[in-house]
Amino acid sequence: MVENSQKITALELLKMARKYTKNDQTTSQTPDIKVMVLGSYSTQYISSCLEYLLNTQIDKKIEVLDGQYNSILNNVLDENSQLHAYEPDILVLLPDVEDFINYAPEKFSTDAQVKSAVQKVVDFYKALWAKIPSKCLILQANFVVPNLRALGNLEANYIWSKSSFISAVNLELLHKRPSNVLLLDFEQLASALGKNKWFDYQAYNMYKFGFSLDFLPEVVDLIQRQISATRGATKKCLVLDLDNTIWGGIVGDDGIDGIELDPHTPVGESYRHFQKYVLELKKRGVILAICSKNDEENAREPFEKNKYMILQLADISCFMANWDDKANNIKKIADVLNIGVDSMVFFDDNPAERCIVQKFIPECLVVDVPKEIADYTRALEDAHAFDWLQLTAEDLNRTSNYAANTERVSLATSFTNYADYLDALQMVAHIGQIKHEQIPRFSQLINKSNQFNLRTIRYTEAEIEKLYNNNAVHCIEITLADKFSEHGLISCIILRRNDTELFIDTWLMSCRVLKRGVEDLALEYIVELAKNWGFKQISAEYIPTKKNKMVLNFYQELGFEKVDETPTGNVYYKLEINDELETKKHYIKLRRKDEHD
Repeated sequence: MVENSQKITALELLKMARKYTKNDQTTSQTPDIKVMVLGSYSTQYISSCLEYLLNTQIDKKIEVLDGQYNSILNNVLDENSQLHAYEPDILVLLPDVEDFINYAPEKFSTDAQVKSAVQKVVDFYKALWAKIPSKCLILQANFVVPNLRALGNLEANYIWSKSSFISAVNLELLHKRPSNVLLLDFEQLASALGKNKWFDYQAYNMYKFGFSLDFLPEVVDLIQRQISATRGATKKCLVLDLDNTIWGGIVGDDGIDGIELDPHTPVGESYRHFQKYVLELKKRGVILAICSKNDEENAREPFEKNKYMILQLADISCFMANWDDKANNIKKIADVLNIGVDSMVFFDDNPAERCIVQKFIPECLVVDVPKEIADYTRALEDAHAFDWLQLTAEDLNRTSNYAANTERVSLATSFTNYADYLDALQMVAHIGQIKHEQIPRFSQLINKSNQFNLRTIRYTEAEIEKLYNNNAVHCIEITLADKFSEHGLISCIILRRNDTELFIDTWLMSCRVLKRGVEDLALEYIVELAKNWGFKQISAEYIPTKKNKMVLNFYQELGFEKVDETPTGNVYYKLEINDELETKKHYIKLRRKDEHD
């Protein structure tokens, strides 16, 4: 993720991109990820800056190929084009309103005629998407409604106006996009930045550039955030200070009634507005944590007794209030929540505290908090910290699961024997081949899991769809519940069958359920499948990354035999299936899911 990209001018970004290209010593390497940019306008600046940003954000070699000016149709429709020869993993499509404006309905068209015109445009893009290999993730910009309005205010009053027509096309594309197409919200970006500045007709007439060059950093940042998210580079926890951050004043000095939260004052309403936005983040699945230099009793009191508080203790998954330094406390919060510090965002009004966290935990995104309280919400919004690729029901339940973890910890302290604790959790798991409707969540977990991920191979929804329909592949999901909460989908496994053995292509698991016996349950299930299919051996591979060292010895701990290791650290294993093979005991009640035909 690019931090504070708005502070970088287009000229500065272009200079950095040129310097990177000039000094890049990896151009001869085979890229790990291939990206191609096609547009109805000139895209070379976008491509060069995108390649620079991606290679500074992702620990992979990424190559970005530019399709040059007006390159969409000839590349997609011609099977011998540069696009089909290159076979990119990700295709960025940047069309323009002028591509289809001739389809716009005539004045006083009926609703049916307008609907027909919209459908013609959508059918065109559906046909275009069908020509692109389904394994390719498509990031397509939606259409920016122009600021030149011949009808004036009447544009908003007739369904057949150009503005209404373009908006209808955007909405219908949203409804009809397949799973391998994600929309880039250029319409919102242009509106936020200002359309009178976005549209630079002189630049278009001279250079065929689709928007003002001044907004190049924002456009490239939007694209790279989506691409980075496909590689698991997402944030999921917001860590908040208390005093002068979510309320005005210092609770230890001013008391619970002296802090500023009164909605009848501008300052109090500003803090409440910020809390409302934070609560919306929590409702969409962002984990909330508190990190405050305070006595814990004082810090908790406003949540319990101040009638103007929007956030409640039940919204907070981890509450850390003490006098230790915040960098160490954030690390402790990460340990409690069992997440990486690289998935955390820190918001604190104190610049000294922000500086310390930034220095000692550079992986954590530190938001540049403005001096004006009324600007807090905008600052957090503009950080684009939680720009995920998709939203699932499991995301919405995540925060309640973390909150329930406190009760699990309390239960654990009442046992001296860990096995008794696991038994007391009353865990129930569902395991089996995924259903078709589970493909989006299955794909999401594969693309964002980094720590407990044996090979870290990413698959798009479209690719999972193909694997789902491949008889030689078995996509397995595991869901887990205990006496405190439903965890939802917590593990994804992909098995590939060949002539002689069963290969574990993918095995990943949510760190929330570590040390619960889920891995033993999963192996038991895999072994049973292997026996039913007549295999005598299961093979597996560990591919090292910067983030998955925790599973370095995972297969050996499960009883696999190490058979080979490459110079790059890839380790190969096998497990012989015979009558003597026994899997470890677990304390999970198993309910099998019906498998699809």
